[in-house]
Amino acid sequence: MDVQQPYLVFLGDARDALAAKTGQGIVDWRPKAVVGQLRLPGCVANLGVADVTIEQAAEAGARTFLIGVVNPGGVLPDHWQGAIVEALGAGLDIASGLHTPLASVPAIARAAKQSGGQLLEVRRPVGPFRTATGRKRTGKRLLTVGTDCSVGKKYAALAIERELIRRGVAADYRASGQTGILIAGSGIPIDAVVSDFAAGAAEMLSPDNDPDHWDVVEGQGSLFHPSFAGVSLALLHGTQPDAIVVCHEPTRTTMRNVDAPIASISDVIDQTLALGRLTNPAVRCVGIALNTATLGSEAAKRAIEQTRRDFDLPVCDPMRYGVEALVDEMLV
Repeated sequence: MDVQQPYLVFLGDARDALAAKTGQGIVDWRPKAVVGQLRLPGCVANLGVADVTIEQAAEAGARTFLIGVVNPGGVLPDHWQGAIVEALGAGLDIASGLHTPLASVPAIARAAKQSGGQLLEVRRPVGPFRTATGRKRTGKRLLTVGTDCSVGKKYAALAIERELIRRGVAADYRASGQTGILIAGSGIPIDAVVSDFAAGAAEMLSPDNDPDHWDVVEGQGSLFHPSFAGVSLALLHGTQPDAIVVCHEPTRTTMRNVDAPIASISDVIDQTLALGRLTNPAVRCVGIALNTATLGSEAAKRAIEQTRRDFDLPVCDPMRYGVEALVDEMLV
């Protein structure tokens, strides 16, 4: 899939900042690829880039209208159709990470046919995929896992890959979700793969490699989330990680979008290692990544230090303080 840059990032009427995590991920990791954002009335999210119209974005050279919002079920609201049709009329392609196929919406399909614009379904996996074998593969792998959704698994993985490369260690970030795919340029949207083949797709995502090469795999969901535990388990078994990093948001008390308490770090470590040993008996936890974005500087430092004492593991906030301690432990 060839997704042309730069992007106009569409945020619709996102109800909070986390709903715009696809757009935010692009701004954070590929800022030069964004000409601006388009928000509908009622949108709470803000990527910190210029608010522009579709006409202004096209004049600035935008090539793709990128839907930068996620929601439960990945549905395309009816009231977003007008902006998408207008973008196609302005000569832009449309890239979507939602589950609703763009071409299934008659107005969008007609507009694309008339304009010649592409409808790019980033969350549509390109198979065929095989069922997992559990065969031990060469190379090394790290998987980021979480106490919940949207706690920083993608950002931790990207930061770890960057630090490994900075140290001269061969490494590749392996994207397993739509935002990561747009950042990396490749990957497999694991949550859209038929369940029997999801672990096999994870094996394909992290294939045999040189003995000292690290695949840093972006995790999805949480083993403890009622909605997404199946995807998390498939990634765990399919990637057969040598190392895991547990990602956690310390102020959150309930799982995102469901009425269930957030999992504890200790439960995530214990359960992940127990289940992970099915395909890699030597799997180990090399540290904890705290997402302290909602905390002030001093509170963040206290949370990191307390977590370090509680677990006797390296602890960091990848975006605030880097991941050097995690990588040190990986390379032991």
